[in-house]
Amino acid sequence: MKQKLNLIAPYLLPRLQDLLFIGIFLFVCSQGFRLLNGDGDLGRHITLGNYILDHWVVPTHDIFSNTMAGKDLVPHEWLAEVFFALATRMLGLSGDVIIAGIVIATAFVITYKQTVNRGVSRLFALLIVAWAVIASFLHWQVRPHIFTFLFVAIWTFILEQVVDKKKIGIWVLPLIMLIWANVHGGFFLGFVILGAYFAGWAWEYWQGLASKETGIYLVTAGFWSFVVSFINPAGWNLWITSTGLIGKRFIIDNTSEYLSPNFHIISTWPFLIMVILSILLLGTSNQLRKHEIFLFAGWTALSLYMARNIPLYAIVAAPYFGILIQPALDRSVRLRQLNNVLSNMEVQLKGFVYPILTVLLVTYLFFSGVRMDPLQMGNQHDPAKFPVDAASWLKENPQSGNMFNEFTWGGYLLYRLWPGQTVFIDGTTDFFGDAFTREYSEVTSLDEGWHDTLVKYHVAWAIMPSDSELIKTLKNEYGWQVIYQDRTATIVRNIE
Repeated sequence: MKQKLNLIAPYLLPRLQDLLFIGIFLFVCSQGFRLLNGDGDLGRHITLGNYILDHWVVPTHDIFSNTMAGKDLVPHEWLAEVFFALATRMLGLSGDVIIAGIVIATAFVITYKQTVNRGVSRLFALLIVAWAVIASFLHWQVRPHIFTFLFVAIWTFILEQVVDKKKIGIWVLPLIMLIWANVHGGFFLGFVILGAYFAGWAWEYWQGLASKETGIYLVTAGFWSFVVSFINPAGWNLWITSTGLIGKRFIIDNTSEYLSPNFHIISTWPFLIMVILSILLLGTSNQLRKHEIFLFAGWTALSLYMARNIPLYAIVAAPYFGILIQPALDRSVRLRQLNNVLSNMEVQLKGFVYPILTVLLVTYLFFSGVRMDPLQMGNQHDPAKFPVDAASWLKENPQSGNMFNEFTWGGYLLYRLWPGQTVFIDGTTDFFGDAFTREYSEVTSLDEGWHDTLVKYHVAWAIMPSDSELIKTLKNEYGWQVIYQDRTATIVRNIE
């Protein structure tokens, strides 16, 4: 009997990493309403995923718009879109929230493990990662980009093992890249990270501090990772699309997530504090290895340039904060003793069942209709932000001719109305491009020649926010008829 208890005991207590997973997962699930309404892109992702599941074909030509129909399309997120579509089929939008919770929580648990592996005490590692979670929260959304959170965490974790001369199969990184390249266009960041590790290795090798074998591994694994990145529905075009946004200045300059963080907004302050702290710590410590310095500096620069990179900065940089601060903590005998006790205890624990049970419990609660968000809105689109009622009216009263729509509503309208209705534009700015996005902006801003653009694309009706100046102008000056209106959306039609 005692022997059986000894076998069961390790499963009865959760590890700190299990508690971290549970905490982040529950937090994501409690924020489902907010995350689903961050933008309208999820609807398009679900719609494309459903198309793939229904036809077993990944489309490489546009089937969603009335402006770019038939144009070559690079499905750079198709596998993530299949995941989202499957989750929606099984549990509605709550299924997508659960996926987001699992992916984000797993990414930060890996970050925690890497922090501990670099010699940081477990409790302090937990605090550092919790701060990284807070700093990254401003760009959490239920979109394929969250998978890059996970892959960046996995990628750096494995490369750290390589640098530490652990035995890692040469096939591991290429296998990860094969999946990453089909899940999200951020896969090229893996090569940016790999470049930092190689630069660090070269510096240390020149100083006689690194082995030749490590460099050979990095080059070989990087080469094969590059090769397998072409195994996707679009081949080499995936690289053009994933990196092509860099030159699209109009889109970058007019999309909030591509802009530098606004430090006048309180949600950016945790990140700002991390940056300030990193400068102070780097100025007083030499604890980081060469590749870590490159990564720390590089991700700081990328995050200051684009706010959307902040979560990736938090994932990559969190272990470095622990490394830089840990020597000061080691001066305390009590803290060292506490960490030793926790380490000895956690080595014996196998409490991974608790995260699994938590996911299953939340799935059951969502299936039962329980709402976990503070406002008790549930995992749905916000009728005050999206044309929920207008879309329902359009399902009952479909309109003929080409539609003009609010940019942020494109994905949602596809989710509700496709295939019966195509859109003028949606959130895939990399596909629509700089020139077309500029045309759209000129229409909504009523710039010179805006009406000619509507004529050019044979627009017969429009759905826009009810306070839109475009709606007022079309109605009052061009005689378009209001055929539907509520507080959120107004639909007008050209009756000529």
